[in-house]
Amino acid sequence: MDSATSDARTPLGASADNGLKIVVVGGFGVGKTTLVRSVSEIRPLNTEETMTQAGESVDDIAHVGGKTATTVAFDFGRITLDAHNVLYLFGAPGQERFWFLWDRLFSGTLGAVVLVDTRRIDDSWYAIDRLEHHGTPFIVACNDFGGPVRAGDDVRAALDLDPDVPLIDCDARSRESAKKVLITLVRHVQTRYAEAAGVRGELV
Repeated sequence: MDSATSDARTPLGASADNGLKIVVVGGFGVGKTTLVRSVSEIRPLNTEETMTQAGESVDDIAHVGGKTATTVAFDFGRITLDAHNVLYLFGAPGQERFWFLWDRLFSGTLGAVVLVDTRRIDDSWYAIDRLEHHGTPFIVACNDFGGPVRAGDDVRAALDLDPDVPLIDCDARSRESAKKVLITLVRHVQTRYAEAAGVRGELV
């Protein structure tokens, strides 16, 4: 999927007080690079390389026939929330051979977005498993690939999501839709921390 945004970006301003790290994870070809590219206010850094025939033996491209490049390290973008808070976005590579990078990317992460292609639900399992292992708050965003829309309850059941994990639809090509995803995540993280603070208060 290609981003529909312009290459014109806001210049990188002075450092904010709080740099908040967000990771976008998911299976191969679900739109992670596209989401980071569409929402970043700076020209995003990416490590995409052209896909070759040699990779066909290790990467399942059955549902991503139009994909010609793939992330081999991570994508990086930035979006300013206000004068004091900035989100730094890291898009993780989706292929299994690069999963060893994920645990390092999760270090110091405020929260994560699990981007899902509902035609390939099983590709999301590893991302959810690792985030739960690290205790990292996350939301699930179902990217629009133009096919039949699966009901939210079906997706939640297929992924065995806890009831408190937000599940939303999105179009990774749309800046407004990508911003909605990030806002949903930030609100979820705020709720998680508020609940944790309340529990600690009760124990004091």
